[in-house]
Parts: sequence; structure tokens; C-alpha cells
Amino acid sequence: MIKRFVLTAALVSIGVVGGLVLAGRIHVQQDAVALPTDPVTDQAGGGRAGATAPPSPGPDFTAVAERTIKAVTNISAVQVVRQPNSPFANDPFFQYFFGGGDPGEMFGYRNRYESSLGSGVVISADGYVVTNNHVIGENTAEVSVSMGDRRELKATVVGVDSWTDLALLKVEATNLPVIPWGDSSNLKVAEWVMAIGNPFSLNQTVTLGIVSALGRAGMGISTYEDFIQTDAAINPGNSGGALINSRGELIGINTAIYSQSGGYQGIGFAVPSNLARRVIDDLKKYGEVRRGSLGYLDVAPLTTRLAEELRAPNADGIVITQMSRTSSAYRAGLRPGDIIRTINGEAITNTGQFVRQIADTAIGSTVRVEVLRGGKTETVRAQVEKQEPRATRGRRQ
Repeated sequence: MIKRFVLTAALVSIGVVGGLVLAGRIHVQQDAVALPTDPVTDQAGGGRAGATAPPSPGPDFTAVAERTIKAVTNISAVQVVRQPNSPFANDPFFQYFFGGGDPGEMFGYRNRYESSLGSGVVISADGYVVTNNHVIGENTAEVSVSMGDRRELKATVVGVDSWTDLALLKVEATNLPVIPWGDSSNLKVAEWVMAIGNPFSLNQTVTLGIVSALGRAGMGISTYEDFIQTDAAINPGNSGGALINSRGELIGINTAIYSQSGGYQGIGFAVPSNLARRVIDDLKKYGEVRRGSLGYLDVAPLTTRLAEELRAPNADGIVITQMSRTSSAYRAGLRPGDIIRTINGEAITNTGQFVRQIADTAIGSTVRVEVLRGGKTETVRAQVEKQEPRATRGRRQ
């Protein structure tokens, strides 16, 4: 009995040891397969020098951030808001009985002060700072700029452009850190970019993403739209901040987000650097942006139903809905109901493209407009005039 027990125990021990050895061999063999086949060994550590480093999770923007972050500022602005003194200003019964008139005419007005925060980018060592027009607002009473070295400087407004939602400020300082301009026309979709700003007043916050799309228009954000779309996190307070490429160049001014919650949802928009530079140059020279115009001319997209009514073979182009008799377009022979097909030979596909093309045309020059009228193609030549500063937001050109 004892012999049988001893024999059984010995067989079990041999089986366990054999199992451990087998498992160890399988483990060693798997490790050997995972190692690189390069026979070169590490002389110092005795390991293998040919081992491949783990892949990087993304591009390294640390050096770019170090060079550029101090050139992004915090903008604080105070606006004067004119408000009626009437305690019934928002009372629907008052509006009903007094015919919806202006309560201020009866009770007078008072000034209320509102503050706003945003970001800005230093574009010259002698103190020029670019930001968004909506950051400083209208009827601005005071603007201050907090620099990267925590100095707070008073700023003067050189000029604003509501069409592109850009503004140019000037502070009295020298030897400021600057982000050099880049060429936004060289951007490609899926290229890595970095956004710097002050979201929710968190100074000099850096986020990373890619260029999601180029030439975005028709968003209803501004009159002149040609946005860079990015998924780099942009939140309230980032407005006016910098969008930077991997070479540390300024290729966009962060302007808006698309959001249903008010926060980051992966869709942000920036004004391209090439457009921003043209606007800034005009603001420096003239205090306003000089753009071309054909006078008061309202245009709308051409639908298939409208095209059928106007005897057009398809829905290519845009249609003139109304215009002023004193406009350059009217004097040239354009009329409501005309379908604009091309400008100087370039096909017009949407109203935003039409606005941009006329606005970018030199004042005093002539454009060749091809229209479809009553099913027949005609060409008219219209002189480009200076766009009046009072031009309102929308599709008017």
C-alpha cells in the first residue's frame, strides 16, 4: 500500500515538473519570436541594439510651443451698452399698448458696461496685436492686453473689420515675442496644427489637432467666409488666438466653434493667415478694409424649382433677387431675375464665392459678368466700386 502511494506521488511530481518545463519553453520561444532578427548586440548592456522603439503617439510640438506661446495674449475689453431707462422695456403689455415703440424715447437711456475676454496674437515686435472683432465688441470703452510675461498693457483699437471678424490693436511696447506669418495656401487637409489661446480664462492653453477642411463658407459666422476647419480643441476664450503649423508659423486666427453645448465638439474655425494679413495691412494703412462692390445687390442660391421658373436648364449659378437703381450693377445692365453664371470666366457656384470674388477685385476695375436671362446667355461689364463701410452682414455685395 505504501509502495503504491509512493509510486503515485512520484509520477505526479514528474508530470508537474514536465509541465512547468514545457510551459517555460513555450514562453521562451514566444519571447524569442518577438525579438528583432538583427544579430547585433548591445556591447554595453548585453542586450540587442536593433530593437525598434515604440511608435510615437503623435507629432512633437514641444519646441514649437516653447517658441510661440509667449506671443499669444489675453484680451480684456469693456463695451458701453446703451439701455433704455424704462422699467417696462421687456414688458409685453407695455409693448402691446404703446405699439412696440422704443421705450428709451419716453424714459431716456443709460449706459451699461459689459466686459468680454478673448485671445490675441502679437504680430510685430513693436506692439501690433490681432484678435477677433467680437472679442472687443462695439462702442469699446477700454481694451487691455495681458502679455506672455504677465504685463498688462492698455491697447488702442487701430481698426476693425466685421466682414472677417478681425480687429487690430496696438500697445506701447518693444521687443515683443512674435509669431511669424505662414502661408495658409500651402495647408493640406489632415496636416497637424496647434491652437493656443485662453479658453475659459485659462491662460496660454495649447491644444493639438489636424486641419479637417479648407475653404469652409456659408456658415453664417461672418460676411466674408473662407475658414480653416480644425479639430484642435477650441472653446470660448480661444477667439482671436493662434493656429500654428509644425514649423511654428501663424497660419490662422481662431474665430469660432460649431457647438450645440457651447463647448468643444471637434469643429473649430480659423481665418486663414493670407486673408488675415490682407485685412491687417488695410487696417494699418487706412483704418478700414477697402473692398470692391457692385453696389446694393442682393443675391440668393438658385434652386431647381426657381431655375425652372426662370427657364434655366439647370441650377448652376446664383440669382439676383433685388438691387438698387443707383448701383454699378444696375447701370451695367444687370436686373433682378438674372442668373449669374460666371465672373471673369470663373463659374459662380454659391453666394459666398460671389461676395468674395467681387470684394477681392481692385476698385475701379471692370468685371465681366455672364448671366442667363429669359433662357438666353448675355455678358455685361460692370465697374467695381468701393464697398461702403456701412455694408451689413449677409449676402449683399
